[in-house]
Amino acid sequence: MTERPHHRPTTPGSHYFEAISSGVDPAELREAADRAATLLVRGAHGRADGEVADRLLHLADTEGIETIAEVWAGSPGDSLAGCLWRLFLLRSWVYADPVGVARQFEAGRTSAPVARVVAGVADPPGPDELKAMVDEVLRGIADADFADVLFRAAAFARVVATGRAGLASASGEEVVRMLSLAEQLEAAGHVELTHGLA
Repeated sequence: MTERPHHRPTTPGSHYFEAISSGVDPAELREAADRAATLLVRGAHGRADGEVADRLLHLADTEGIETIAEVWAGSPGDSLAGCLWRLFLLRSWVYADPVGVARQFEAGRTSAPVARVVAGVADPPGPDELKAMVDEVLRGIADADFADVLFRAAAFARVVATGRAGLASASGEEVVRMLSLAEQLEAAGHVELTHGLA
């Protein structure tokens, strides 16, 4: 009889136990997050209701970005929940530093002309124009094709990443983070086009 090699059993991380001790099952939380994202995107889409679009737009303002993060931040980039998290995070960032974002966008727009056009930012791209653009993108969850929403947000992030790369004030990590966001949103847009995000 051959002896089977002994493997040390893997144990869940501390977050798993913290969730159980607080009475929240991580699997149930993920399922609820996915369900909420599906209702927000699929339920709102195609409804010619400005009130729904406004509620979606101001969800982070009314509930707090921290609350949204608790629900969606751990979701993969190729899921509806993960896309919503990235979109709301992008909007919160633009609103937190519109002048800095405008500087980064301005620095990148000549080097990424196609992405600049897809993003659809008014010219010249000042702080108010960038806030208007990001709001218009989020309103599109209710009244536009969700793939278009993702592609516009991705293009915007790509221009900003390009701008950051050319500014001495931005670190390499900041450039990579924004480029990664652009790539995740663009990839999600292609998934949405081919068979729809879940």
